[in-house]
Amino acid sequence: MQFPSQLQPATLIKRYKRFLADVTLANGEEVTIHCANTGAMTGCGSPGDTIWYTTSDNPKRKYARSWELTEKANGDMICINTARANQISKEAIESGVISQLQGYDTLQTEVKYGDENSRIDILLSDPEKGKCYIEVKSASLLLEDDNNIGFFPDTKTLRGQKHLRELISVKNNGHRAVLLFAVQHTGIHILKPAKHLDSDYSYLVIEAINAGVEVFAYASSISTECETGQILLTEQISFEYD
Repeated sequence: MQFPSQLQPATLIKRYKRFLADVTLANGEEVTIHCANTGAMTGCGSPGDTIWYTTSDNPKRKYARSWELTEKANGDMICINTARANQISKEAIESGVISQLQGYDTLQTEVKYGDENSRIDILLSDPEKGKCYIEVKSASLLLEDDNNIGFFPDTKTLRGQKHLRELISVKNNGHRAVLLFAVQHTGIHILKPAKHLDSDYSYLVIEAINAGVEVFAYASSISTECETGQILLTEQISFEYD
């Protein structure tokens, strides 16, 4: 996936009110940009980090610039725009990168389902294979002393717990259910549930796996080299739980 407009660098001053960040542009101007991430973003944006943003031409937007990527001092790249997870996951399925999710003739997104008024991120269907419900999660939490081990979630997530219950119900009703982690931090090589941040979510992951829900984690390749930059899911990495 290419980003919707040219990526431009800036230096992060601070993030605040969840959806806003102040940055210094390459020309020295200080501006406020939009941050499309509702999570804690631990380690994904420290003052002084280089960030990359896109610019919208929509005149109705209050903040035209959107924070897309963080580049850490060690070269790790992080996509902080969680909306990109669904986009790159859909693309990876359609291009055949995710081998476990091939062989379906229809792909739909944001389909209403479940007992708790949810929308499934991706629904695959086929007359012979049946339906496959895929919940996509963006994973980007990497702690400095954790040896390339990443975690999800980065804060307590009641919404994520609901989605796991829905997947368990889907599986119990005879359909295929998948939890797909789009790992959007290039420093993460292994992914684990963040039991230390949300023990209920961690236990639900184990319950879901025991019920037959499939869990896959795929790493990202993130580049700013071409004019609009690029982010792709590339290969499966280990998902570990206990």
